[in-house]
Amino acid sequence: MPKVILVPYSRQWPETFEALRRELLELFAPIPVVVEHIGSTAVPGLAAKSVIDLLLGADSLPAIESRSAALSAIGYQYVSKYERELPDRRYFVKPSEPRIHLHGVAMDSPLWREHLVFRDALRADPGLRSAYEKLKYQLAEQFADDKQAYTLGKSDFIRAVLRAGRQSPD
Repeated sequence: MPKVILVPYSRQWPETFEALRRELLELFAPIPVVVEHIGSTAVPGLAAKSVIDLLLGADSLPAIESRSAALSAIGYQYVSKYERELPDRRYFVKPSEPRIHLHGVAMDSPLWREHLVFRDALRADPGLRSAYEKLKYQLAEQFADDKQAYTLGKSDFIRAVLRAGRQSPD
């Protein structure tokens, strides 16, 4: 199992995201999609694993599935094993450096909204970002050889941020 290794924020991450976004928009044309940068690499100043997470929103999952072969042709590997837990997401991984995780969901679905609410909360609140980073470092030390435990350890924090986001007047 891969080790959990956090690295300091890199200014390369937004540039990498933008190149990937353009590539995906071209690949999906004329299907209308939106590509958002999510995960820790999308939050300036936040340490992260060297993984660029992309949120691909389309009108439906079949629209995303219609481009599976094209995604495969440019190096994305479809990973179905998590669909039991997240049936409303299509997940692809590009084993590169940095590693790319593509989360295909229906736009305006709960998964779409939750990813953006969490990212935006971390971007907007330096104290929240700092608390999350501290938690990530603690978990990375505690679960260096157990990525699943590291991820589960962040769940309560993420749920609390999402609950607070649902209560905001926006």
